[in-house]
Amino acid sequence: MEKIIENNQVTISGEMTSDFEFSHEVFGEGFYTAQMAIRRESGQKDRIPIMASERLVDVKRKWTGQSAEVSGQLRSYDRNEGERNRLELSVFARKMELRAAGKKKIRSDENSVFLDGYVCKIPFYRKTPTGREITDLLLAVRMPYGKSVYIPCICWGRNARYAEGFELGQPVQVCGRIQSRDYQKRISDQEYEARVAYEVSASGLQMKKE
Repeated sequence: MEKIIENNQVTISGEMTSDFEFSHEVFGEGFYTAQMAIRRESGQKDRIPIMASERLVDVKRKWTGQSAEVSGQLRSYDRNEGERNRLELSVFARKMELRAAGKKKIRSDENSVFLDGYVCKIPFYRKTPTGREITDLLLAVRMPYGKSVYIPCICWGRNARYAEGFELGQPVQVCGRIQSRDYQKRISDQEYEARVAYEVSASGLQMKKE
């Protein structure tokens, strides 16, 4: 039985939009990545990367178009891009299975995240051009292997005003959903590159006592 990581829990379900492709190997164990589209109530879809061990899933089967459920953890790593690092997020699968055929259609797929960590960057409060309040929060979540993963979170409205007051090192619990966001990265005076950013959209925040 897989050990549940209490301070980092993810459950998602949706339609697989790719098959698994090889990512890397650790001590002879291969890890593979694929993409899942998760439907929101609005009808918009988030495209979330999933990483899984070849010992957990059949990485050679056809996954594209299949409806699946995944539970696990949210992981991050730095991708080197010249002189800068880019934070990449993915769901590390601890359990993955196909959703039952004929299961009743729902307006949205499952997308839930719970994180228990520490504020590791001064929160940044601002307003969007339409006047919505928003605070960027970077959370460090400790993992059993002695390191931490760093998860960017977005807080809106009342939560944005609350998060603005968090201090560095403040222990915080966050619940919400993973979202993907398309943007254009400027790579030269005349060139832009389409990219996708991932973050947790917080629906609930709780400051913990030391």
